[in-house]
Amino acid sequence: MPNQFALDISKIREEARRDITKGPVTPANTADLERLLDVLNQVVATEMVCYLRYTQNAIVAQGIHRQQVADMFREHAGEELDHFQRVSDRINQLGGSPDMDPATLVARSHTEYETPAETDLQEMIRENFVAERIVIETYTEIVRWIGESDPTTRRLIEDILKEEEDHADELNDLYQPTASGSA
Repeated sequence: MPNQFALDISKIREEARRDITKGPVTPANTADLERLLDVLNQVVATEMVCYLRYTQNAIVAQGIHRQQVADMFREHAGEELDHFQRVSDRINQLGGSPDMDPATLVARSHTEYETPAETDLQEMIRENFVAERIVIETYTEIVRWIGESDPTTRRLIEDILKEEEDHADELNDLYQPTASGSA
């Protein structure tokens, strides 16, 4: 049997009028909104922690390739800040409030924030590379979890995931594992 497209326009119009206070969230969005908002607030925290780490690293980096790496860190920081804003906007669209409480950012973040003991570029590259790999793994799982329940949020996270993979690829090009081969 072929896939057929059919809509009950009368029902859709009635629901649109009745549930107008729900903003853009319609019955087509079947996500558990409370849980989704919690997960998106974790993403907000993660993106802010990544922004702060990249920014701090760009400022204190030293060494012969400092300028090249610091420029990349600044670029990545700007993209992380953009991710933070986009996810915050989506939380607002869904009727939630983005949690930007500085006191709880690190606890809610998927990645860690540590001020490097040294200004060694390879250590900074390594720590940011590890953070990007964590984000890639957790955002991939978020995409799987959302599935078809909220296509708009899924696409947003997929777009951010692509940019995080680009960050990891750039860091991979610069990363030089230690002699022991440990990462």
